[in-house]
Amino acid sequence: MLEKPRVLVALPDLNEGSAIADWLVAEGFDPVQLWNTRTAVDEMHARPFDLLIADSVFAYRDGLYTKGRPRNPLTPAVVIGDTDTVPPNEAASTQTMCLSRPVERAMLMCYVSMAMLDGRPARRSPRKMCSKIDAFVNGLPTRILDVSNEGLRLEIAAGRKQALPAYFSVRVPHLGVSVTVQRVWTRPSPNRASATWYGGTLAQNRTAAEQAWRTFVDTVPVSNDQHAS
Repeated sequence: MLEKPRVLVALPDLNEGSAIADWLVAEGFDPVQLWNTRTAVDEMHARPFDLLIADSVFAYRDGLYTKGRPRNPLTPAVVIGDTDTVPPNEAASTQTMCLSRPVERAMLMCYVSMAMLDGRPARRSPRKMCSKIDAFVNGLPTRILDVSNEGLRLEIAAGRKQALPAYFSVRVPHLGVSVTVQRVWTRPSPNRASATWYGGTLAQNRTAAEQAWRTFVDTVPVSNDQHAS
């Protein structure tokens, strides 16, 4: 049996912490509830974990990050609460995601999925930023933001009322590329109002289609546009 991802849930409100722990269990995670900074720091030092969900007061005012984070600097975290207290270097960190209250299950699990995906110790291949390549997703125009041999991140402009399904097709017509992608996470675009980002992995493709995709990844020009990240 595969070991479930271990998530530390360091929140002062018992009801909020219990609800989030229940959501995590339902999604196949192993949550550890912690009610104060001291026990959270002890747990961070005692055993490995895959994700930290922490109250912003615990994380910054009470020193959870300074006391426990240095032992686990690359482990992803979701900080819940007043995002004005988050230091600028942490707000911009790829290892830290900030979520305001009230916490909704769908949004939290979206953040957890993104944090777990980006926090993996090593990708099978590097992610490559590209120059917002025009493509089609299930026939709708989209822009590809970055690619790897295993997947991609894309942006769909405002106007779509429903999220993409669990599996969708991506076509880059002028390059003859067409693949099926499994949706892994969804989030609002931080750069364009009302646009949506999707991250996914290649799935259920023929060998020829995957080879064409890898060739596309190898030859696509790298973007220097920092807003694409």
